[in-house]
Amino acid sequence: MTDRIVIAGASGFLGRYLVERYRARGATVSTIGRRSADATWGDTAALIGLLDGADLVVNLAGRSVNCRYTPENRAEILRSRVETTRELRTAIAECAAPPALWLNSSTATIYRHADDRAMTERSGEIGTGFSVGIARAWETEFFAGDLPGTRRVALRMAIVLGDGSALSPLVMLARVGLGGPQLDGHWFAGRRRRAAGTFHEFHTRGGRQKFSWVHIDDVLGVIDFVRTRPDIDGVLNVSSPNPSDNRTVMTTIRRILGVPIGLPAFRWMLELGMAVFRTEPELVLKSRWVLPERLTELGYRFSHPHLGEALTTILRPSARHSSRPAVEPEK
Repeated sequence: MTDRIVIAGASGFLGRYLVERYRARGATVSTIGRRSADATWGDTAALIGLLDGADLVVNLAGRSVNCRYTPENRAEILRSRVETTRELRTAIAECAAPPALWLNSSTATIYRHADDRAMTERSGEIGTGFSVGIARAWETEFFAGDLPGTRRVALRMAIVLGDGSALSPLVMLARVGLGGPQLDGHWFAGRRRRAAGTFHEFHTRGGRQKFSWVHIDDVLGVIDFVRTRPDIDGVLNVSSPNPSDNRTVMTTIRRILGVPIGLPAFRWMLELGMAVFRTEPELVLKSRWVLPERLTELGYRFSHPHLGEALTTILRPSARHSSRPAVEPEK
């Protein structure tokens, strides 16, 4: 029997990847979104029609956080996650044959800035500030209510590496000679940014802020794994078991691209540059140190556990099947 899969928020790079992979396997894949989708947000009857009898629902909907955290953008980041999750839950509750499994995107950013120890599902400490508040509200909405026929798993994803992902601006910086570490430091804390929880406090020196990541192939692998394990529910860290740090990531990118020099970016440069490009320093300065404790204990085997090999498959795909990787796994 052909799998029936529904993907919400399929217009992003991860959503497009999942749609392509599942359709290549022969699955019937339907999408939910704002435009060019099989059902649009706000059309409850259409949502129920897609969800009723589905084998799997994956919700990736949400406005990109790669923007300036203005009041308008903050409101849309929250609304686009919470309201779409609520719509799905309401529609699933009305299904005669509700989907057996609902996977909702979440984020490893929910944990505090961590450069002292790793955060796991069992021992991780939830942080504070705007981004953490968004993640908490998202998960609260996802697990609200009673859906007895549907298993729910929140995927706390680290930075997903793939073609067209958050990796793209780092690659661009490396190609133009600016591929050194992004160095944190002291900066002026505006009253409004503090009140909104969007000001990044100086913590980690020397570009050693942790960089937790996961290869896009392993996002699909984890989804497949969760489908075979009915004992998995609740929250799940989706990240490589070998997190790196900002300095190592930038060095590895340069090595793969063959760029010998990478100038560092200091905090003052990041603040000014990101104001121009309408994004936030937190995206590169927050230390995200996350381990996939549950996945490891349950026996999931990562296809790309090491940063060097993972980046090589993305940046030099022709080297994917070579006998010697372009970059040896870091120790």
